[in-house]
Amino acid sequence: MIPQPAFLPMTPEEAKALGISEFDVILISGDAYVDHPSFGTAVIGRMLWEAGYTVGIIAQPDWTHPDDFLRLGRPRLFFGISSGNVDSMVNAFTPNKKRRSTDAYSPGGKQKRPERAVIVYANKVRSLFPGTPIVIGGIEASLRRFAHYDYWSETVRGSILADAPADVLVYGMGERQMEEIAARCAAGQSLRGIRGTAVGIPPAEWREIDQSGYTVIPGFPGVRESPKAYARAFALHAAEQDPVRGKTVVQPHPKTVIVQYPPALPLSPAELDRVYELPYARAAHPSYREPIPALEPVRFSITTHRGCFGACSFCALTHHQGRIIQSRSEASIIAEARRLARMRGFNGVIQDVGGPTADMYGLSCPQWETKGACPDRRCSPDCPNLQTSHARQVRLLRELREIPRVKRVFIASGIRFDLALVDDAGYLEEVCAHHVSGHLKVAPEHVAAGVTRLMNKPGREIFDRFRERYAETTRTAGKEQYILPYFISGHPGCTLADAVELAEYIRDNRLYTEQVQDFTPTPMTRSTCMYATGIDPATMEPVHVPKGREKQIQRALLQYRDPKNRSLVIEGLKAAGREDLIGTTWHCLVQRAGGVRGELTGRKR
Repeated sequence: MIPQPAFLPMTPEEAKALGISEFDVILISGDAYVDHPSFGTAVIGRMLWEAGYTVGIIAQPDWTHPDDFLRLGRPRLFFGISSGNVDSMVNAFTPNKKRRSTDAYSPGGKQKRPERAVIVYANKVRSLFPGTPIVIGGIEASLRRFAHYDYWSETVRGSILADAPADVLVYGMGERQMEEIAARCAAGQSLRGIRGTAVGIPPAEWREIDQSGYTVIPGFPGVRESPKAYARAFALHAAEQDPVRGKTVVQPHPKTVIVQYPPALPLSPAELDRVYELPYARAAHPSYREPIPALEPVRFSITTHRGCFGACSFCALTHHQGRIIQSRSEASIIAEARRLARMRGFNGVIQDVGGPTADMYGLSCPQWETKGACPDRRCSPDCPNLQTSHARQVRLLRELREIPRVKRVFIASGIRFDLALVDDAGYLEEVCAHHVSGHLKVAPEHVAAGVTRLMNKPGREIFDRFRERYAETTRTAGKEQYILPYFISGHPGCTLADAVELAEYIRDNRLYTEQVQDFTPTPMTRSTCMYATGIDPATMEPVHVPKGREKQIQRALLQYRDPKNRSLVIEGLKAAGREDLIGTTWHCLVQRAGGVRGELTGRKR
């Protein structure tokens, strides 16, 4: 077995120096190769190497020529293909479908990956290496495993397995699946039946199978033509995305039948520790002459857990990492922090300690292990079974602050404010006193009751309680710190009246609104299903969907202070019957032509 190298090899010269004449696995990524645990290719590559397989990396190949794909030869076992840390279409276009000029995952921020990168790379590899197994994975493949609405073409597309010539698709985080795939390839065994994967099988073969025990969802032709069929399909497969109780899901396509096996079982604390204790260089491959912008914000960050039981409608995390929280041990996290403190370039600041939501670390439910997450309710602080104490995280944060050379430990990944309110361990006091770098990220997303319900977010009254508690706690700590709220404009179910309500809330509470995200439909979320069909799949009831001009107006209303938005704000207020908010008095959102709006001085309506 060859020891783990400083960087996984990217060239024949590096392979030769390690004594490798043929790689077991070659990973192809749309990202530059950054050897850091926040970058999926590095994690999978290091895990496979630790398991005894040699791994080569082809990062951001030029898909218009074969040379980059041929550089490392044919692997003994398989090619693994990913678009990188982000969906290539999200990476290429803004929510307004304007092409982005930069790519944070490329040297110097230059755009270097194709649109629909997984399909492009897989077809190129199949043409050059017929007969060699192809495994696709990562966020782009994972969330396109069934027929899905594609915002960029405004069509319903089939499963990515219908377009990419892959032998198997890995969905979710992938460590368990990739090790099993490697072992089966080495033994010459079938790649079917692996948890956390999906395959395409011939329709004739599917017709011969005993279909009892499978969840068969409406097929691609049906969901493409019928919004109700699309919504039913989403509801059915969403109900099976639990690793404990989930069944195999099947969706027929004209030329293939997609079979998704149940999700991979969660990693134990020891298994998760193993992932993050591998010898990552936490740097870009030395061949790069320009920095990788995405590395700097996370270089000295620590991942404490995976999963999020919030199940926000617009977030695909439920279908990728799942609702069950998988937490690392405190000992492993502290050991990682000690390694960071010894690294060259460390300035005493741990940039983030967290996960999808920082304050879910260590939280659990006694039913998760045997019954999975409840199918008929979301996990929330109101549930008596959910263990919501933050004592374990408070203890961890205190120990991290005591490590020599560590000056500050920040929580940059944000916290779930409804959880912080029910904590009995002084968590918010600890965070305010030691772990906020001026602004604390929270995500109320909206305040209108109908919108937060469809978003599956806590309501306005809970956010108000949190703001009051945070302000009081910050004052007690003697700090000048603020909340940085994230809002979403144009979400399904949001009317112009709802957008005006949020704009008034922003005005009355003097909230900073730079962080407004125009809702972008991305594959495999409940919100995208609502956007595509006008139906809430959870209830099959109709939903108002703002599009086009109305969607632009809703975003402008949330950023009414920006002079560029003035005409759109006026148009929206008139359409909503709220011309009382156009004028020069303190409460108006925008002034009339030639007027001067008075400054808000703390008076409320």
